[in-house]
Amino acid sequence: MQFVFANLSCSFFAMAETAKNKIVVKDLYKSFDGVQVLNGINLEVKAGEILTLIGPSGAGKTLTLKCILGLIKPDSGSILLDGKEVSDMPEKDRMEFFRKFGILFQRSGLFDGLRVWENIGFRLNQQSGVNKQDVKAMAIKKLRSVGLSADVADLFPSELSGGMQKRVGFARAIAGDPPILFLDEPTAGLDPIMSNVINDQIFNNVRELGSTVMAITSNLLTARIISDRIAMLHEGRVVWTGDVREAGHTDDPYVSQFWNKRKDGPIQMSVSTVSA
Repeated sequence: MQFVFANLSCSFFAMAETAKNKIVVKDLYKSFDGVQVLNGINLEVKAGEILTLIGPSGAGKTLTLKCILGLIKPDSGSILLDGKEVSDMPEKDRMEFFRKFGILFQRSGLFDGLRVWENIGFRLNQQSGVNKQDVKAMAIKKLRSVGLSADVADLFPSELSGGMQKRVGFARAIAGDPPILFLDEPTAGLDPIMSNVINDQIFNNVRELGSTVMAITSNLLTARIISDRIAMLHEGRVVWTGDVREAGHTDDPYVSQFWNKRKDGPIQMSVSTVSA
């Protein structure tokens, strides 16, 4: 009888631990034309936390996100969302699956021919029976949450600065209050002041929504400000994960080199030289 209770207890705690994780990636592999790009990615993202992926170009950060979204099918491995396997999800269930995610693309990804409010409400406008005035009101509310005024709603993306486009992209990502956010280089191409504005808006909005976030950034200041935990990728593997406060002090050679921007270390960047 004790053995049975012990087994039940172990199973209960295992399920409880799984329930804490919003996203679990296990042994994810992906190659292109014989070149191994993902080499056994293992990640856990707890519900409500911000996990930021860092690492050199080509480490597999964006590809990992695309595999989780189902935009690219991995060669092997497991992807669990709320404990449910999604790597082999039927196509008919894919649209409902996408509704769980808000995505900020590296270059904002706004539609040039749509006004700002139409960009923010794009996904909602695709649903039948939607009242466009309600969508516009929601878009204006999201604009205000990222520090932009209501009159921006009727502008086109070409009429916005780079920083404003990035904020509109983030407003679109949080439209509909998705439980999961993917942020790909949220401050890329912005000056330091605007980067800090975006960092604060990401942090404040995410905490208010309670969303689970996976972010990618090459901006270590952004990583410090928005993250709960850091995952360091190198050559298609996760080589280190830890609390953001540990990242600047760890003796892990990969993180230490990357975090302190040193050219010497285990991360070797190929540099081509052109002789005259």
